[in-house]
Order: sequence, then C-alpha cells, then structure tokens
Amino acid sequence: MAEQDFRKRLSVFDLTMIVIGTMIGSGIFLTPSLIVRHLGDARLVYGIWILGGVMAAAGALTFAELSNVHPRVGGIYAYLTEAYHPSVGFAYGWCMLLVMNSGSLAALCTACITYVAYFFPMTAWAQKFAATGVMLVLTAVNIAGVRQGSAVSNVFSMTKILGIAAIILGALFIPHAAPVAAAPVPPPANLGTALAMAMVGVLWSYGGWQYATFPAGEVRAPGRSIPLSILLGVGLIILLYLGANTAYLTVLPLDAIAGDSRVASLTAERLVGPAGGTFIAVLIALSTFGTASVYTLAAPRIYYAMARDGVFFRSVATLHPRRGTPVRALLLQLAAVTALIFSGSFEELISYVAFVDWIFYALAAGAVFIFRRTHARAERRYRTPGYPVTPAFFILVSLCFVGYLFYNETVKSGIGLAILLASAPAYLLWKRRRRSDAA
Repeated sequence: MAEQDFRKRLSVFDLTMIVIGTMIGSGIFLTPSLIVRHLGDARLVYGIWILGGVMAAAGALTFAELSNVHPRVGGIYAYLTEAYHPSVGFAYGWCMLLVMNSGSLAALCTACITYVAYFFPMTAWAQKFAATGVMLVLTAVNIAGVRQGSAVSNVFSMTKILGIAAIILGALFIPHAAPVAAAPVPPPANLGTALAMAMVGVLWSYGGWQYATFPAGEVRAPGRSIPLSILLGVGLIILLYLGANTAYLTVLPLDAIAGDSRVASLTAERLVGPAGGTFIAVLIALSTFGTASVYTLAAPRIYYAMARDGVFFRSVATLHPRRGTPVRALLLQLAAVTALIFSGSFEELISYVAFVDWIFYALAAGAVFIFRRTHARAERRYRTPGYPVTPAFFILVSLCFVGYLFYNETVKSGIGLAILLASAPAYLLWKRRRRSDAA
C-alpha cells in the first residue's frame, strides 16, 4: 500500500513530544548515581553530561538532514535501505522487532508496573499480567488512530517536563541544608575506563530522539517538521538533564548520590519530606508509561515499511480502512512484547544488542555523506551545521562506544552479533518468497 495512504496528522509539537517522550524514560532518575560512583567528581559529572549532550546534538543535527532529504515512513530503516542495501535496512527492522524495540517495551511496561506496585503490592505473576495490560491499552489507543496515540504521548511528555522542572525549581528555591558528605567518593583508578563506563549511562539517558523519524508518512510537511522537532526536543532535553543534575548535586552530597540509585527520590525527600519519594515514584511510573506509548506508536511503521518493500509478511503492509493505522503491525508488536514479558528474558536480550543499536546509528549517520553524493540535486531546506565534522564526530563516538562494549562485554556482544547475522538468511528467505509470488 502506498505511503500516501497514511493520514498527515502529526504536527511539529506532536513530533517534539515524541522526541522528549522517548528520551525521558527512567535514565535521568536513576543513572546519575552510577555516573557519580564511576567519576567521583562533580566537575567530571557535569563534563560527561555535557559531552553526552553534544553527542546527542550531533546526532540530532545529522538525522535532521536525513529526514529532510528522505522523509519516508520507517525512518532509519528507510535511510539504511536507500544508502546501503535493502538487507541492511531489513537487519535493522529484524533487530527492532525481535529485541531492541520489543525488549525495551517489555522493560518499560514492567518498570511501570513495578512502580505502581509501590502503592498496590502484587505478586510477580500479577505484575506480568499487569505489564501486558499496559501494552494492550497502548496498542488499543494506537489502533484507534495516530491522533489518539500522539495525544497520549503529548500528555505524558508534558508531565515529564513539568516533573523534572519541579525538581529543578525545588532545589533552587526551597530552603534546605547544604549537602555535607559523610565520606569522600574515591577518584577513579583509571580515568579513561571510568569515563567510558559513565558514558554508557549518559548515552542510554540521551537516546531516543531518532524515533521522530519513524512516522514520517503521517507528518504534515515532514521535510520541515521532522528536523525542527528533533532539534527542539534534543535542545530542551539537554537543558533539563543539566538542570536535574544541578538539582541533585545542590541538594545531596556526592557520597549519598553514589550510594543509592534512587537519587531523584532522595532529592525530593530532602526537599519536601516523605511526600517527595511518593512524587518521584508516581513520576517514574508515568514517565515509563509515556515512553512506552511513544515506542508503541513509532516502531510498527518500520514493520509496515518492510512489508511494503516485500521483505516481511505482506499482511503487515495494510492500514485500517477508516483509521489509517497499521493495525497488523501493532498486533505483531503486541505479540512480541507479551512473549518477552512472560519469558522474563528481555533485560538480557537488550544487553546483548545494545552495541548493535549503535552500529545502526553510526551507519545511518554515514548515510548523510552518501546522500550528499547520490541526492546532490535534492532540495534541502536544512543542512547539517558543521558538516562534515558534525556527523563524523557522531560516528566516531558511536564506534568508540561500540568498541568499548565489545571489548568489555565480548560474550554479550557476540550474542548480539549472532542475532544481527541471523537476519541474513531471513532476508534471503523473504526475497525468495517475493520472487516466487511475482512468478
């Protein structure tokens, strides 16, 4: 089915909320503890968050040009298919469905219910059923229409912004005792290793802005709207993350931050008492639900694009006749996520392919150089500032991150590579099936 069959209903605001909704998950509430524990110095903490922001900005500036030149449904899948080979795009979609997006959704739905269980205790099996219920609700909302799905994303993204802003303003204006460390945090034995390990948490917290490229077929004026939304969303996230870390370091001593992953809860409790911990628990539950809503909306557009290109189940390349939504792609995603929730293996699976994710990001950024040559005459309302340095910096840092993960997590990275390489025979099978159908 043609791409224009999607209804053009998403605005710049909707896409900006998608960017923010995917970037603010649970990372900014939990990873600062890990980063302080590795670095042990407030100046290094600020430096690594600024470096992560520069990295995210470089990626955002690069992907903004990709979306301007090639605003096709599927986002990264479309860039990889066009720039390199259809098998590369297929490999990305394969990993997204089997592990990367479905595993992230399983983790987000489970995390949401874990924080709900803070108020309403339930057994482990009850939590699995409840997490599946969250996924069912989000799937139903997105089947109803892209406007309904984006409305949920908008509400919860705004809730996250206001929640983090409340923490920042509270640290600045609510009187509290100056933080006094009980014990110094030891400096890192090896600064390079410590920075690399801290960068893992930073990049995890900054990830997600690329999801704005997936629903390109449903965006009004995508060549202008997608780049603008990516830049606005990433810029606001950088300010929020630096502000949140300022709040943590203003209210809490370094040893308290390093010793407890609940750094946001500790900060809120120090400011307003026990009610602060309740506020953060609610905020994280809402935050994970909101992020899951964006993942549910965006990724099925990849599976739809794959099916439309003849390298996936043909039935997935259909839209609802009235609502214009990829119903079968959404149901396929629901089945994959439910299986992972009940298997309980999604956390390991995500760790196996975390470095594969960044291989695809580096490849997608490299498509900018290819499109500058192959699409030299294409109209560009937006060009990456600082080209070629900006995309080259993003690619270099991505590959360094991939190399670090492979060196330190060789077994997990090897399993991730195996999942990636398994896409090759699957791609050949679908291509053979397509030729058979054509004959």
